[in-house]
Amino acid sequence: MTIKWNREEILFDTLYEADTWADSIANEIYGRIYNGYDTPDYKIAYSLAFRLASIKECRVYTENSIEGRYKVWVIFEIE
Repeated sequence: MTIKWNREEILFDTLYEADTWADSIANEIYGRIYNGYDTPDYKIAYSLAFRLASIKECRVYTENSIEGRYKVWVIFEIE
């Protein structure tokens, strides 16, 4: 499976802001606009992973690179 990434550089000061942002990203991933998100902000990755994990059809994967980037991607079990 090829992952279509959305890579952004935004950083938030609070977990609340990051979670609000992650909510919109989760909707875009659930809508199949893309299936991976790449960010330098651990708060966004954290919130996004938990939001996506609550979707029954999603299998969520995460990765932390040595460059300080955080990746969250999904594979839908029902395509």
